[in-house]
Amino acid sequence: MRDLRVSVTDRCNFRCTYCMPRDAFGPDHPFLSRHELLTYEQTARLVAIFAGLGVRKVRVTGGEPLLRRDLHRLVGMLAAIKPIEDLALTTNGVLLPEQAERLAEAGLNRVTVSLDSLDDNVLRRMVDVEVHVADVLAGIDAASDAGLGPVKINAVVRRGVNDHTIVDLVRHFRGTGHIVRLIEYMDVGTTNGWRLDEVVPAREMIERIGAEMPLEPIDPNYRGEVARRWRHRDGGGEIGIITSVTQPFCSACTRARLSPEGRLFTCLFASSGHDLRSLLNDGADDERLARSIREAWSAREDRYSEVRTQLTARGRRIEMSYIGG
Repeated sequence: MRDLRVSVTDRCNFRCTYCMPRDAFGPDHPFLSRHELLTYEQTARLVAIFAGLGVRKVRVTGGEPLLRRDLHRLVGMLAAIKPIEDLALTTNGVLLPEQAERLAEAGLNRVTVSLDSLDDNVLRRMVDVEVHVADVLAGIDAASDAGLGPVKINAVVRRGVNDHTIVDLVRHFRGTGHIVRLIEYMDVGTTNGWRLDEVVPAREMIERIGAEMPLEPIDPNYRGEVARRWRHRDGGGEIGIITSVTQPFCSACTRARLSPEGRLFTCLFASSGHDLRSLLNDGADDERLARSIREAWSAREDRYSEVRTQLTARGRRIEMSYIGG
């Protein structure tokens, strides 16, 4: 266990079709209430315990984490946990112009911004809200200006929806220092209507991009890195491809996830989690909490991406909007 994703909210201001489709997450959806969420103090305490068990990278996520009030307070608490070497945040970017500088001052190291296309119409079709590409680009610029770069730009690639725009996306950020990461469309949760024939395999993406901008593979930064790295042969930077459908990486996974109300999940495709909040409420000391985390992690047998079939794809799974990607 090296990486921890901390989801601070299950709410979002987007309704991305691959994550929070509007027909499943409408006005009547039972989102978590404020009193159900972990307090920042509870979250920081748990993260410190995770750090004592080996976690060195923490990513704040959601939902849209920037919807959580005074998020910079939590960032400051997490930045003060000395074993943590890398503190990052994933966001759709539109609220970054208002918050990037404050987050950087609190100790955030870097951000990842979701941007599925540079075409306004395609982007709106993907996120299902009235947003402009310029709004997201402004967030990326704000993060970069605040020293939260290089920014990683995540794009979920769905055949027949935005796959024809991925070359433009890579071209736009080539030479900027930012890193585009293309993600195979995944069957996270059970509401996004996932179909295998809508997955654009990593090999096909590389062939399309390489036909215009020659690429070569490079080694991972560390064991368990989820993105396969490629760089422009002319020195224009690098891109990443996340291949959890066609080339699973379960055997090297080092990532745990903490839900907004304090449940530990050992896989993005899990159906249930381990309740840490009850232990907190019952007055458990740090050693009891650490023991519960250690037991849950050591007993895990998660390898959904390696055994995915038509049958398993129909099973119950947590939604990505609740636990983070």
